[in-house]
Amino acid sequence: MLNIDFKAHNEEAKEMWRCFNEGKPYRIPITFGINERIILLDTKLNKKKITFKDYMTNNETAFEVQQDFHYYVRHNIISDNGVGIPEDGWDFHIDLMNIYEAAWLGAPIIYYDDQVPDTEPILTDDKKNLLFDKGIPDPFSGILGHHLTTWEYFNKRAKDFTFHGKPIKSIISWTEFTDGPFTAASNLRGATEILTDMYEDPEYVHRLLSFLTEAIIARLKAWWPVLGKPVRPDMLKLADDSVQNISIDMYKEFVLPQHKRIVDELGGKGPNMMHLCGNALKHFVALKDELNVGAFDTGFPVDFKLMRDSLGKDALIQGGPSVQLLVNGTSEAVYEETKKILTSGVLEGGKFILREANNLAPMTPIENIEAMYRAGRDFGKLS
Repeated sequence: MLNIDFKAHNEEAKEMWRCFNEGKPYRIPITFGINERIILLDTKLNKKKITFKDYMTNNETAFEVQQDFHYYVRHNIISDNGVGIPEDGWDFHIDLMNIYEAAWLGAPIIYYDDQVPDTEPILTDDKKNLLFDKGIPDPFSGILGHHLTTWEYFNKRAKDFTFHGKPIKSIISWTEFTDGPFTAASNLRGATEILTDMYEDPEYVHRLLSFLTEAIIARLKAWWPVLGKPVRPDMLKLADDSVQNISIDMYKEFVLPQHKRIVDELGGKGPNMMHLCGNALKHFVALKDELNVGAFDTGFPVDFKLMRDSLGKDALIQGGPSVQLLVNGTSEAVYEETKKILTSGVLEGGKFILREANNLAPMTPIENIEAMYRAGRDFGKLS
């Protein structure tokens, strides 16, 4: 349990965010990307022994896990996202754990005992054209049909529900985003197979990526009105982690045209945001120039000085120490790595948000989280 003055911390964080968003930052924000796996995969926290299958398939279980998750995070993990009981209400979310696009398109879900769920490829060599034959599924079918019932259930419960005296003020559905057409292709065809196809059967790759892009656009256009989202958000949030596996030339030939389609069909005035896990720095300049990406959420490894030098001081960069270091290293090592990142030159221009790279692992020592936050405060001063 955090031993700090919750009110004073939240008031300072609120003022920090106001100055940061108005372009007058005095220090960097410090956040953590966290989902329910820190509860479900930690036997000390998951006292009811809830499985991911329980969480993903039972609406009431999902609702209960949200309560445990948000209370734990806000009382044990220090960040500028807020701590303690929120004054204005809770922000619940429905997380589909990066399987929803492949599962919606027909890939079977695999539930593991000690890991997040995954999907199994379906576009085997004898069934490479399976999706073309079936066509784009209904946006509210399959796993997304269940997700719609979960969305409706959460909203119904939220109407007359309070948790520690506070209402639920928002519900976020992760189906409002996309993990990207190349990542979907890697999941459905297989990572090795899609890379081999790029050399041996490039026409098939072009056709598959075009199909998947069309499906993604259709799904988002159908879902955004249901979720109350604008048809063309000013900042379109994109992702496609698997592009880290291909060269710049291959990205520009195969994937960039599909990313442009998504931006053209769904984007607003921008600038847009791109999340890329892994070593994807080689693509960032093209993303900036071709897709009007002005905000980059990074994974690991990333050369932050090179990234700042390449993108300029006006680009918003998010990133920090690797989750491997946070979960396995000492608090001293975490502090020093955070210091190294923040003194690399990445703070030039002031547009940097410190976060883990990428998604806090279960059973990460609290002292390591606090060491990262402390280093962020010590070396993240901007004025």
